[in-house]
Amino acid sequence: MASSGLQLLGFFLSLVGLAVTVAATLMVEWKKQYQGKTHRIYEGLWMSCSGNERTTCEFHQYLLKLPSEVQATRGVMLLSIFLSAVALLVSTVGMKCTRFMNGKDESKSTTAMVGGIMFMVAGLLTLIITSWYAKMIVQIFNQAHRLQNFEFGNAVFVSWAGGLLTMAGGAFLGCRRCSQPQSNSSNHFLSTSHPMSNYV
Repeated sequence: MASSGLQLLGFFLSLVGLAVTVAATLMVEWKKQYQGKTHRIYEGLWMSCSGNERTTCEFHQYLLKLPSEVQATRGVMLLSIFLSAVALLVSTVGMKCTRFMNGKDESKSTTAMVGGIMFMVAGLLTLIITSWYAKMIVQIFNQAHRLQNFEFGNAVFVSWAGGLLTMAGGAFLGCRRCSQPQSNSSNHFLSTSHPMSNYV
């Protein structure tokens, strides 16, 4: 029962991590800039927004004209989301609380472990690309003019949180001890000790 609870916890954390990662990918505040006290500029992976009290947004039209950090982050985040979606299906099949692959406990535990490893890889990809994006912002901040400097947006922190949650959930699901079938050691002991009583 305890291992099933850990599996459910890992599945829930991974599911939340996937949702947070998707939200971060769609957010527009990957980097922000303030011009004066009221004018704001936000840039995301898919669109950019600017304005004072009311902001107007427009989608990025030309992929090749985008900065390298935006292109790379967009691609890796989509890869992470796809990998997490596949891991979600694999983990559902391998969890003890589902009826898939009944009677095949060893295969079921292996499937859950594979799903957990896929979640951990997806979370690691999110953390790596988000950290690299943040590093690029710092480099631009140090090199550019003060009026052209950008800072971290909220999406960067949301993406870090999504990657950590996905990795934590995958660690619980990928734990071999949590997913392996419970052995009836007590029954095995009784079955081996019973024949010995015939020799008394």
